[in-house]
Amino acid sequence: MRGSVAFLLALSCLYGQEQLKRAEELYQHTDYKASLALLREASRPTAAAYCLMGQDFFMLGDYKKATDAFEKALALEPSNSVYAHWVGRSFGRRAETSSPFTAPANASKARQYFERAVALDPSNEEAMNDLFDFYLEAPGFLGGGYDRAEQLAKRIAQQNEAEGHFALAQLADKRKQFDTAEEQLRRAMEMAPKQVGRVLDLAKYLAKRGRFEESEAVFDKAESMEPNAPKVYFARAHTYIEHKRHLDKAKELLMKYVRSNNLTPDDPPREEAERLLKQISGA
Repeated sequence: MRGSVAFLLALSCLYGQEQLKRAEELYQHTDYKASLALLREASRPTAAAYCLMGQDFFMLGDYKKATDAFEKALALEPSNSVYAHWVGRSFGRRAETSSPFTAPANASKARQYFERAVALDPSNEEAMNDLFDFYLEAPGFLGGGYDRAEQLAKRIAQQNEAEGHFALAQLADKRKQFDTAEEQLRRAMEMAPKQVGRVLDLAKYLAKRGRFEESEAVFDKAESMEPNAPKVYFARAHTYIEHKRHLDKAKELLMKYVRSNNLTPDDPPREEAERLLKQISGA
């Protein structure tokens, strides 16, 4: 009898692992609803399953349910830096989308969880980057500040030199040190010559500074590095729309983006591209 019970438990565990693996594959292919439906079949979700549920809710824009799922994952594994980071991200989005009355509380919770994630694992680069963004953007009464951002940028640089230069570029831009910001972006690109994202960062910044011809040349470089890359389509289209230039070209690029079969959770959601399409169609 005991052997039968043990066998059934092992079989259930194996099924749960296969279910989680399949749900993860669906998530990576941006089929968040199908991933979530599969995860909801689990009778006793693991911490990893709760985290993936939270990621699905997060990508679908339901940040309250995302928070709940991430908190359940963290309750099961309190020392997991990744889970703490996701709780912070979900509170951050809630702060961005909530009323002026609830936004400060959500923002403070986001900072607390980002700091917790970094404390749990100082090598968690994504948590450090989000904490840096918070320090850079948030007012002092919520725990933000340029001095804090600068100290964290130095820590980021110790782990990832290119990312450190990017952080320092953002800080310089906030301080209106525009030449320094550009220099830091170029150094980031030099440190990671195969990362198209670094090239896109510079292209977008040059456009922001009104240097459109130079921006176009850098966008061309990004396209030559990764032809037909969705992230290049989106970045270029978004920049055109932001500066009210080449709207027909932006529409073409966004259409390619929406039709792409190569999107990942790291790319902007199709819904954002569709929103931009509606925006320029009504322009």
